[in-house]
Amino acid sequence: MPSRRTRRPARFVRDLVVILLAALVISFVLKTYVVRSFYIPSGSMENTLQINDRIVVDELVPKVQPLKRGDVVVFTDPGGWLQGAELADGNNLVKRVIGLPGDRVSCCTTSSQTVVNGHALTEPYVKEPENAFQTKSADAAFSVTVPAGSVWVEGDNRGNSEDSRFHQSLPTGGFVPEKDIVGRAVVITWPLPHWSWLGSHPDTFRDVPAPTATPAP
Repeated sequence: MPSRRTRRPARFVRDLVVILLAALVISFVLKTYVVRSFYIPSGSMENTLQINDRIVVDELVPKVQPLKRGDVVVFTDPGGWLQGAELADGNNLVKRVIGLPGDRVSCCTTSSQTVVNGHALTEPYVKEPENAFQTKSADAAFSVTVPAGSVWVEGDNRGNSEDSRFHQSLPTGGFVPEKDIVGRAVVITWPLPHWSWLGSHPDTFRDVPAPTATPAP
């Protein structure tokens, strides 16, 4: 019969293996179903996100937790969006949610403000266009109602972002189906000097009234 002294090392090795296996399983589950990391190669979300930034995305949004206006989201190409420099990582893009289902989103006021349900937004995160051409492009007039199960997204660098505004001729009408959303970006992890939480800027959207119409399917 093995002595108590002999059993102790064997029990330690067994417990260590169990702990390592559990850690691997937890890590796999977290990376597969909860959080993922993405690389930012373009300037379409400046100055919020810089080229070469890395972000962590919460994949529980919108599967478990609902989307909010102002959320920065990563989504797969709804079809025909990809233009190389706009990629967040692989087949994914990153933008900010401006309109939820039923919202009426239009552009623009005389002060170049986007309007949601009749409320002109003050967006402190938006990078101002650098020249007249970018200003004209960013302020191209439109008025849309977000359908059920979709969102309207725009880049923070409005003068240099191929977002919902520029894809209205595609089958999805420029809207991003919620099923294509990978998750909500929550933190910039790299480079270290850029480390920060990514908020939804609730003050910007606090006074937006509820939509007056039921979103179309």
